Amino acid sequence: MADEQKKKGKPSAEQIAARKAAKSKKIETEEVVDETAQQPAPEPRLIERYAKQIVPALQQKFGYKNLMAVPRLEKIVISMGVGRFAIAGGEGKANIDKAERELSVIAGQKPVRCRSKKAVSNFKIREDMETGLKVTLRGKRMYEFLDRLISLAIPRVKDFRGLDPKGFDKNGNYNFGFSEQTVFPEVDGAEVTFQQGMNITMVTSAQQVEAGRELLRQFGMPFRDMEKKSA
Repeated sequence: MADEQKKKGKPSAEQIAARKAAKSKKIETEEVVDETAQQPAPEPRLIERYAKQIVPALQQKFGYKNLMAVPRLEKIVISMGVGRFAIAGGEGKANIDKAERELSVIAGQKPVRCRSKKAVSNFKIREDMETGLKVTLRGKRMYEFLDRLISLAIPRVKDFRGLDPKGFDKNGNYNFGFSEQTVFPEVDGAEVTFQQGMNITMVTSAQQVEAGRELLRQFGMPFRDMEKKSA
């Protein structure tokens, strides 16, 4: 019977069974791949740390009874001044584009270009000139950036002695900066052609300096010891 099927070009029962098994295995594999692709990305670890460790610690230290009153990190703003490139023109334009790409890699989000609102002749700034780049991070991207900042970027700063604990405004928001972009490992130092500093502002819901400082300290921001400095 099998010989007759071969002569007529028809598959045998064994061949049909083998094809069905292969097709079934392929479908199962595709389903596993699809399920994996549809799985949500894991929550940034600092979100869990805030909920389980930082909130209780702040409640204990400052006596917050309402969870909504506990200070939280609302957004992180990263900005770069690129006015010197805009004044240079020509090659300066290419440098602005490169700074934009580097900031995109650092923040994980494309920055917006800031333009001057009026001309300032003393600084050779014309109206509507591109003078800066800015990225505002919120939610998961904010926490992912903060994690990379604390664990990877800050430890790469040369002769680091701790962040200035006095960089807070009266509302508990913190400002500090880096003199070069290569402290972030995402930026390939071999491709850097110019040094570019940046300013980082951490906006919190704290209503007082000490609460904002303690919030960031709990996240792992390495502030200098104020007592040692005064001594």
